[in-house]
Amino acid sequence: MMQETTNILETVHDAYYQLTASERRIADFVLANYSKIQFMSISELAEACAVSEATISRFCKSIGIRGFNQFKIELAGYAVSVLPTKESTALDLNHLEDRIRMSSGLIQDAVNQTLDMADPQQIHAAVDILESANHVLCVGSGGSMILATECAHHFTLASHKFFDVSDSHRQMAVAATMGPSDAIILFSYSGATTNGIDILQLAKELGIKTILITRFQKSPAAKLADVVLCCGSSEGPYQVGSIPAAVAQLFLVDILFQEYCYRDRDSCTENIHRVASALSAKHI
Repeated sequence: MMQETTNILETVHDAYYQLTASERRIADFVLANYSKIQFMSISELAEACAVSEATISRFCKSIGIRGFNQFKIELAGYAVSVLPTKESTALDLNHLEDRIRMSSGLIQDAVNQTLDMADPQQIHAAVDILESANHVLCVGSGGSMILATECAHHFTLASHKFFDVSDSHRQMAVAATMGPSDAIILFSYSGATTNGIDILQLAKELGIKTILITRFQKSPAAKLADVVLCCGSSEGPYQVGSIPAAVAQLFLVDILFQEYCYRDRDSCTENIHRVASALSAKHI
């Protein structure tokens, strides 16, 4: 049985006069912009309301929500119950053909948004780090780890120094043995996972260069990374690990790979040829 949708806006209204002045400022922004907040990071909301991230967390607890992520889920559920999506107003989603077109459009939008957000200076800086590193550890949490594995796999075609570690404890253990001559690529759509923040903090302590691939330029992880590359695609709380968001991040991986190979064409071409030859025996 489907759970009844909580009217989170009524919850905010009911608690309004028990809130502090700073929390009321958040409440005012939420009531006016609730459909947008599900796509914002805690840092972006804090900046929009001119409060601290800690105040956002306190606001959530004041209205009986355990944290910002849960608050976004409640907002997303409410928005879905009262607002038609842009795609559903243009397409008849009862038909497979229209659902296919909707998926195609979302992926194309994600790639186009990423292209618009691509910063050549940051891309050059990221490839500088990858070029000079002795070892490059690719990591993430949950679905982001799948992207990290794909990144390591892709770069292995050109160099042996890229590798991935999936377990969060082993990620920290491996990072602890690395140093200033190494690098870490972290995939974190939100830029707010505790595992990601922990490994970036450790990397900073050890002088390890870090590259973050994320949706949010203003996020806790972005404050710690040496280079931040932003992907497009607005993923709501009900779309954890969405395909458009994954495609957008892999698009950035391919941009990095192409630039990396362009800088050392002879060596990378030779390595790719050797890998292709070695793997040819695996085919019938």
